[in-house]
Amino acid sequence: MSDINAIGLHTSSANQLAEKLNELLANYQIFYMNARGYHWNVKGPHFFELHTKFEEIYTDLLAKVDEVAERILTLGHEPLHAYSDYTKISRIQEDTHVHEGTECVRGLVQGYQALLELQRELNSMAADADDEGTASQMSDYIREQEKTVWMLSAYLG
Repeated sequence: MSDINAIGLHTSSANQLAEKLNELLANYQIFYMNARGYHWNVKGPHFFELHTKFEEIYTDLLAKVDEVAERILTLGHEPLHAYSDYTKISRIQEDTHVHEGTECVRGLVQGYQALLELQRELNSMAADADDEGTASQMSDYIREQEKTVWMLSAYLG
């Protein structure tokens, strides 16, 4: 049996990357549901702008859920698909009963900070494994989400 997988990576490296990507997937799924909840439940004077912004955010997160799962498959592994698995390994916790706009935005900032930390870890692991596909994906996410954190932080003042 070869130590190289179908896309030319060492199987041990692909195993480690897939495990970490499953952790990232779990965080994306919990964060997605948090953002969806903020969208549904936000109240207050900034309802209209936040309701729209939260929809934009959760739509983007959902696309990334699919991209991360497909990367796991590309590495030759199976993405987790049970919410019970996600809650066990996610750094991001469920954020329930949040209605006030500023608290919702704070939750988004914290969620993005957790994603950024994980994606930087994955970027480093991918670079060490010569996995340009995962590294590029993480770099794209990091660049985009750093800007989002800046904007959300500016909203919070």
